[in-house]
Amino acid sequence: MVKISLKRQSAPYHMVATNEEGNQIHIDRGSDEQRQSQGMGPMQLLLAGIGGCSTIDIVDILAKQREPLDDIEVEVQGEREAGAVPSLYTNIHVHFKLYGNVNEQKAQRAIDLSMQTYCSVSKTLEKTAQITYSFDIIRPDA
Repeated sequence: MVKISLKRQSAPYHMVATNEEGNQIHIDRGSDEQRQSQGMGPMQLLLAGIGGCSTIDIVDILAKQREPLDDIEVEVQGEREAGAVPSLYTNIHVHFKLYGNVNEQKAQRAIDLSMQTYCSVSKTLEKTAQITYSFDIIRPDA
């Protein structure tokens, strides 16, 4: 069982979430005309979750294949239902930038395995959102 504790830091919405190991993340409602956000919004955290979850899978899979992955960056974009309450994600796109002399077919396979099989966040979000993904390989000599 996973346990997360949240404690409000300042009114009205700024909170700190802490896991059992003591790691923390700031959560807030978001910016508006009256105030600036002091953390990610809960729906932004879902996008960060799919990016983080899939990245962990991809790094692990490519390491097992002994692929020379030097670094990885991920950009996630999400589109929510306009005017709906709750406003769920309907479309999510994840774009991976793989740095190194990674074999393109092995990269595609690792990303497919993550997004379609292993990433729990992806499997959760696919119930309400169409999830697409793409990738680029940036080679050291490029």
